[in-house]
Amino acid sequence: MSTKSRLHIPRPTARPGDKPDFQYLQLSAAGEIEKPPVDVQVRDIDHLSHGLVRVLDDDHKAKGSWNPDIDASELQVALRWMLLTRLFDERMFQIQRQGRISFYIQSLGEEAISIAQGMALRPGDMCFPHYRNQGLYLYRGVKLVELMCQCLSNTKDMCKGRQMPIMYHSKNANMFSISGNLGTQYPHAVGWAMASAIKGEDHIAASWVGDGSTAEADFHHAITFAAVYQAPVILNIVNNQWAISTFQGTAGGERRPFAARGLGLGIPGIRVDGNDLLAIYAATLWAADRARRGGGPTIIEHVTYRGGAHSTSDDPSKYRPKDEWSDFPLGDPLERLKQHLIAEGHWTEKDHKKLEDELRAEVTAAWKEAQKHGTMTEGPFIDPASMFDDVYAETPPHLELQRKQMLALED
Repeated sequence: MSTKSRLHIPRPTARPGDKPDFQYLQLSAAGEIEKPPVDVQVRDIDHLSHGLVRVLDDDHKAKGSWNPDIDASELQVALRWMLLTRLFDERMFQIQRQGRISFYIQSLGEEAISIAQGMALRPGDMCFPHYRNQGLYLYRGVKLVELMCQCLSNTKDMCKGRQMPIMYHSKNANMFSISGNLGTQYPHAVGWAMASAIKGEDHIAASWVGDGSTAEADFHHAITFAAVYQAPVILNIVNNQWAISTFQGTAGGERRPFAARGLGLGIPGIRVDGNDLLAIYAATLWAADRARRGGGPTIIEHVTYRGGAHSTSDDPSKYRPKDEWSDFPLGDPLERLKQHLIAEGHWTEKDHKKLEDELRAEVTAAWKEAQKHGTMTEGPFIDPASMFDDVYAETPPHLELQRKQMLALED
C-alpha cells in the first residue's frame, strides 16, 4: 500500500455561525502550578511552558504559591488603570468611526497584561512595546492628551506628524517607539538588555509581540542572541488567539505552546493566564528577578483573547464567531479583578460605577484639550518646514535650500 505525504493547513475550531470552541486550550486549575525558585535550572521547569500559571479561581479567590499577595489599595489602583485604558480605547474607537482620526487599535481584553507588568517592572527598565500596550504608557506616566494628540498628528504630536496613529513613544517613560513592522522590537530589546549588562547595570528590558509575530525572522534572531549572551530581558508573547484574521495555529500554536519556543535554546518559558492580573504580576516579577541576578532571558506567553477587531480596518465577523469573546474560558480581565476585590470586601458595584463616571469625564476632558492643538481639518497645523528637522545633526546645505524654496512657495 502506497502512502502519500499530506500538507497540513491549520484550521480554527470555529468560524462565523459556529458555536465557539476553546477545547484546544490547555488550562490548569488556579494554584495548581507551583512557583519554583528563581535560580532553578531551566531543564527542571519545562512544565511551566505547558501548564498555565493561574492565581484567581472561578470564584475570584487567590490561590497557590504564585499569589503575590498585593495590598488591596494597590489592586484598586490597578483596576483604575485598567478601566481608564478601556474607556480611552472605547472613546478613540468611536472617534475614528466618526472620521476624526484615521486609524486606531484597541487593547480590549488585554488590559491586565500592560498594567500588571507595569507594576512589576522598575522605572529604569526599558520597554519595547507593541500596539496594544497603551495601558503601559498610561501607567508609566504618559498623559491621555499626549496619546490623543499623536493620533491626531497635531502640533503636540510626540511624533511630529511623522507616524501613523498609535505609534507612540516616550523617552521620559522609557518607552521605545512602537513599530508597524511587527517583531522588530524584539531584537531592539535584546540589544538594549545586552548593553545594560555590559555597563553593569541592574536595569532589564521587556518587549511584547503577538502570537503571529513569533513566525517572523526577527523573533528567532532575538531569542538566539538573548540565549547566547544571557541578556537580561523578558520576552512577552501575547497569545490573543488571532493574528488579524489568522488563527494562532498558523504561527505554530497547535504543536506546542508559544512559551516553549525558547526551550531548545535554554530559555525558560512561563505560560500564564493573561486575564489574571495577579498571575501576570507574579510571573513578571519572577522573570525580572531572575534577569537581574544574571539568570538571563525568560519568555512569558500570556493566554488571552482579543475582544475587539484587530484594528479599525478589520471586521472580525468575517472570520470568527460573533460571540466568541463572551465564551472565552478565562473571562474578562477587568471584570475578574473587580470581582476579586468585591469578594475580598474591598470594592462594591457602587464604587465601580463612581470610578467609571469619573474616568469617562477624564477621557472627555482630555479629548477636548487635545483638539485645541489641532485636528485633521482644523488648525493649528504642524509647520511643514519641520519635515527637514531631526534628519541630520546638522542640516546639510541641499536640505536648507529645499526648505527655503518651500517657504518661498508658501509666500
